[in-house]
Amino acid sequence: MNEQDARQAVHSAIGQVAPDVDLAALDENSRLRQDLELDSLDFLRLVETIDESTGVDIPERDYNTVATVKGLIDYVVSRG
Repeated sequence: MNEQDARQAVHSAIGQVAPDVDLAALDENSRLRQDLELDSLDFLRLVETIDESTGVDIPERDYNTVATVKGLIDYVVSRG
């Protein structure tokens, strides 16, 4: 998967899980839990949504790698 497709998939998933996040103004360095205020359940829903839309499974051991929007995009690119 290329970076553009991964970015679109991540933005779409964030929009589904956290509809009040302004995707147009989303900073890719934003931390998912702290800056976007995703609680644990929202984060798990985000991971599941990414898996369903891209086929990229994110195991718990990689959660630190996908702690930011950019980290999540890069992860999807590298495994998608």
